[in-house]
This record gives sequence, structure tokens and C-alpha cells, in this order.
Amino acid sequence: MSARETERLVKSKQRVADHGEVFTPSWMVEDMLNLVREESERIDSRVLEPACGSGNFLIPVLTRKLLTVAARHGKSYFEKHHYALFALMCTYGIELLPDNAAECRDNLATLFNAFLGIDVDDDWARAAQAVLKVNIVQGDALTMTIPSGKPITFAEWGYLGKGKFQRRDFRYDELTQRSAWGAEGSLFGDMGTDLFSPQVTYPTMTVSDLAEQEHTA
Repeated sequence: MSARETERLVKSKQRVADHGEVFTPSWMVEDMLNLVREESERIDSRVLEPACGSGNFLIPVLTRKLLTVAARHGKSYFEKHHYALFALMCTYGIELLPDNAAECRDNLATLFNAFLGIDVDDDWARAAQAVLKVNIVQGDALTMTIPSGKPITFAEWGYLGKGKFQRRDFRYDELTQRSAWGAEGSLFGDMGTDLFSPQVTYPTMTVSDLAEQEHTA
């Protein structure tokens, strides 16, 4: 690997020393995703990168999901837009460093907007920003907390059809316990126990509702 290639993977030697920050090259990301190709391309597969950086994994994951959206729903404006947003809703990340977390949100938003051909003031773009504010979390995946010390919480988004979305919030530490229980299907599936009950359940929302939450999510 050349010195220039190494420089692209390392922001600074100090950050490497302090946080072990080294970025995975794109060819390696693609090789890894190809090992789980079906899941990485499925619109509703929920993908969490616990050390997401600026999005080296999540950007190609979202790209694959959006290609599936285009193949299945590209002929319908309504379905293409709603399923593109749902693909974004199923993309999650945790990042320790605030600048990386912000860059990851920006990179995913740029990809989403380019796919739909919209600008940043469009309701769809504003809805995407609201989703990214809760899906890409600045926090510590090891302690499962945000900088304030509170537990990391993730939103489970569901697309109910006819332009309606559902949001339920779960604690990350409890979700990892659910996984350990060997739940079938989605990590966020309801096991019917108090331990895995959502912290908050929101009323159903439209894209317009989400867009209004851009500055409050």
C-alpha cells in the first residue's frame, strides 16, 4: 500500500493512538458484504455498524439497498420514494467521535438525495435527516452509552404501506440481550416480554410528519 493510500485510511496518527481509528478500504468492504450479499441487498434488513466512522460500510450497504429499491419499485414514484426512505431507516451506526458521526450522516443523506434527485430543502431530504439523527448515534458501542452516560436507544422503523411509517424506540443493551436469547427473524422482533418492550411507541407518521421533526428528532 502506498503512502497516499495509507493517508486516506488514517486521519491522524494521534487519533489512531487515542481511538484506534483506521478506515476499512472500499474493496475490503465490498468483499465482506459479498459474503452476505442477500442480506446486504434486502431493503428491510437492519444493518448496524458499531464503529461506523464516516460510513465506509454503511454507504455501500445503503447503495445496495437503493439498487434493490430501483429494481423493484423504480417505475412508481410513490413506492420508490417510500421504500428508499425505508431502506435508510434500516441502516444504523454507532460512532465514538462526533465529527465522524456527523460526516456519516451527511454522506448517507447525500447518497439518499442523489438517488431520489432531490435537494436538501425537499420534504424527503428533511425526513431523511430526521431519521439519520436517531439512526446514526454518537456513543460508545462497548459501554452502550451516549456521551451523557445515558443508554444508547435505537428506533425501530416499520413501513406500514400507503405512506405510513411506525417508530418504536428500544434500548441497545436490551436488544443485545434479545439477540442472545436467540430470537428468530429480526433483531427488533417482539418477543412478548416486558424486558424487550419499547421505551417509546410513536403514532404512525407520514413523510411530512418526519420532515417536521428534522430539527427536533
